[in-house]
Parts: sequence; structure tokens; C-alpha cells
Amino acid sequence: VLQNLSQTPVLRELLKKAKMPGTTIKIESPELCMLCCFSFKQEPQLIKLDQPGPLTLAMHQFVTEMQETKKEVVTPKELFAQVCKKAIRFKGYQQQDSHELLRYLLDGMRAEE
Repeated sequence: VLQNLSQTPVLRELLKKAKMPGTTIKIESPELCMLCCFSFKQEPQLIKLDQPGPLTLAMHQFVTEMQETKKEVVTPKELFAQVCKKAIRFKGYQQQDSHELLRYLLDGMRAEE
């Protein structure tokens, strides 16, 4: 899940911008427009970002490390610690479904908006 997220260009760009509080971002989605009726034009969304929360900062750090490091192994220790604070069910290293991790991670970051 984390490797896939780190390879998502839109998410990487948003995380870079989210690190700078007070930034206004414009979200346009040409892919979504192609799925809609061709006559329907979707307007871009403008969102002003506040100070990012600890989960968002940990995700930014992880994605940056995945993209820019020369290390063979990247450990998401801080990101996992932040996920565990939002979703206590992940503490204890019991087996969990990857879609549950994805849901808690994205919901947690959205709650920090």
C-alpha cells in the first residue's frame, strides 16, 4: 500500500505543498472529467492549507524518503507510529488487511486538513 501511494504523482505533489502552511492549491482532475459526460466540465477546487498534522508530515517524510533515498530499505517507523495513534487496532503488529491501513491512513490525513 505504501509503495503504491509513494508512486502516486498527485499525492506526492500535494504532500510537498501541504508542508507549507497557508498555501492554496488548485486540484484539477482531467482523469475524472474523462469519466464524466464529455459535455460536463468539472471546475477545479481551490483549497487553502493550514499547518499539516503529524500524520500528514510523517506521510510526507516517508514519500520523500522513498523517492529520494539511495538506501535499499526504507522503514516507515514514524508513519506507522502516527497511524497507530489514529487507529489503535494496528498496535501490537497483528496481521491487518492492507485496505484497512489505506482507509485509516487516508481518513486520518483528511481529518488533519
